[in-house]
Amino acid sequence: MWHSASAADAAAADRFEWFADIVASSLIPVWMRSDHAADFEADVSVLDLGAVQVSRFSHVPLDSKRTAAHIRQGDPEQYQLALVTGNPMWISQQGNDSGLIAGDLVLWDSSRPQVAGCGDEGGRSNSVILHLPRTALPLPPKQMDRLLATRIPAQTGLGAILAGYLTTLTTHGPDCRSEDLVRMGRIALDLTAACLADRLGTPGDLPAETRAQAMRERIDAFIDDNLTDPGLTPSAIAAHHGLSLRTLYELFRDRDESVAATVRRRRLERCRTDLARPELRGHPVQAIAARWGFTSASGFSRTFREVYGLTPTEYRDHALHGLPDDRSCLAARNAEESRTLRIPRQVKRS
Repeated sequence: MWHSASAADAAAADRFEWFADIVASSLIPVWMRSDHAADFEADVSVLDLGAVQVSRFSHVPLDSKRTAAHIRQGDPEQYQLALVTGNPMWISQQGNDSGLIAGDLVLWDSSRPQVAGCGDEGGRSNSVILHLPRTALPLPPKQMDRLLATRIPAQTGLGAILAGYLTTLTTHGPDCRSEDLVRMGRIALDLTAACLADRLGTPGDLPAETRAQAMRERIDAFIDDNLTDPGLTPSAIAAHHGLSLRTLYELFRDRDESVAATVRRRRLERCRTDLARPELRGHPVQAIAARWGFTSASGFSRTFREVYGLTPTEYRDHALHGLPDDRSCLAARNAEESRTLRIPRQVKRS
């Protein structure tokens, strides 16, 4: 779960000092100043992911500096990677200057001096920060130095996948079991390594499992972005990523469902969501099914009923009108179980 704290819980005169202490204990010790120290606003959350940690900071504009004395005071020996949104932020370290960043990623080394600050656009700066032990990243330190305090684009490619994963972690991570959080921490580490190696132009230097995990995340993102395409088949997915079908199936071997079942489940989930939207009540069921890549109305209706216990029309009536009978309870239960119980693994033949 998130461990959260807010400056609003402290006396107004103590809020800036409170935030400085929180940053020192949960991130790194730094010197800070702010024009808003007298009425400072900030919120902090931390989520433990086993080998790594993710924290979320939201605060009004400030400037900070980390010196050699601060490093001696406290150094977790980490790379810290931030996804910055809201009021832009900048950081300088190791001769690099990120410039103002908003909507992208930036990396720094806790064992090096740095200076940082926020833009003058007002409002809060928000950052989701991944705390990465330096020894956990399989990349040479001299190469990592090239990436410190540089903008890492988060709009396309692996940067976008990593940014999306961090956002999902902050939204849904607190609801997960502790063992799942540890697994998600390993995925975050692999995605970060793949993203940074890609920026360095050395993806081939990564361990095989790290490359495989990054490819799985790229495939997952590609599937989500192309669910409306009726031609989204395992063959098309493999071809887009330069893989053989055998390699694609091998990547998904340890999952609870096949590639085709993954596509089918996600399409069904999108259809189920649209069927429950009041503003779409005038759209025919077959139109919603076709929108999400189903080419056969009868096939869609049959599959939907197998998974959710109701026909699409019946589900829509229950969702929009809340009809109180046992089948609505069955549908809700099946919706929760559909991922692992209702969509069978596709049999693959050699």
